[in-house]
Amino acid sequence: MLRILAPTRTVFAAFAGGIALACACAALLLSLNSGPASAATPEQKQAAARERIEQTSSAIEADRDDLESAQAEAADASAREADLNGLISSGEERSAELASRLDEAEDDLAASRKRLVRARAFLSERLVAIYISGGTPDTLDMAMGASSFDQLATGNTYLTAVQNSDERLTARVAELRRQLDGKVDGLGEAKVAIDKHNEALAAARDQIAAARAEAEASAATLASANADREARIDSLKGDIAGWQKQIEKQQQVSAEEAEEEVEQNLGGPYAIPTYIVMCESGGDYSAVNPSSGAGGAYQIMPSTWEAYGGTGLPQNASKAEQDRIAALIWADSGSSPWTCA
Repeated sequence: MLRILAPTRTVFAAFAGGIALACACAALLLSLNSGPASAATPEQKQAAARERIEQTSSAIEADRDDLESAQAEAADASAREADLNGLISSGEERSAELASRLDEAEDDLAASRKRLVRARAFLSERLVAIYISGGTPDTLDMAMGASSFDQLATGNTYLTAVQNSDERLTARVAELRRQLDGKVDGLGEAKVAIDKHNEALAAARDQIAAARAEAEASAATLASANADREARIDSLKGDIAGWQKQIEKQQQVSAEEAEEEVEQNLGGPYAIPTYIVMCESGGDYSAVNPSSGAGGAYQIMPSTWEAYGGTGLPQNASKAEQDRIAALIWADSGSSPWTCA
């Protein structure tokens, strides 16, 4: 039994191997007859170009919120820095004014102190003189000592003048003292005011440093977002131009005809360059930007739409009406109204 089965297995294995070899040869022969893999068809290339354009448009639209947010942050930071710069400028003027007032108050205080010193010295001398002379005579003593009425009248006049002079001197010293106290108080208030103002000025300088750093960070974010957007727009232009070249070459048509066909394939024709429309809205005539309110395929602001005779909102208007108004805007201002240009 073993001698019979062994040859049978060998023959079967050889037969199976032959079949596998024959299949492999047949497959190789078939691949040789069919030649190399055929290149993508024109339709496939055009479909790929359209897909790239639509993907780029979607990416631009998705990044629009980030870009607008970065623009708003940069604008806010710049405005805050400008406000703080204004505060610093006015604060420095106020500080100089307070410093001038402080100098004046100090000069007045010094002058008042000198006047008070002089008045006190004079009053002291007067009091010493009165003390040495035995005091100022009163009216009764003068009447008793007068030898005549004229002498009495003269002495009384003299006595009244002396008393009045002493009273004025005393009052002047008291007034000078009150003025001095007032100037001291005013000087203290001026110092407190300038100290507080200088503290506010220092705080503003700290804030402006933070605002400048914030503005620089926002500007860097905005620059990065703009760079990404410009790169995508360039990619969009390149894809559309490449598609047009494909059509020119494959169909042997003019550049204008190729451009028209590409526009039609992308939802056009449009009143402005196709890449701008694809960047702005992806060719969607009902598109709306929730941040700015711009609408339609051309992303026209409602105020601009109304200024050019449009009624309602641009995104609700027909394609023909949107095309018409976009053409008018383009004729007046060129590409400047569109951020994608």
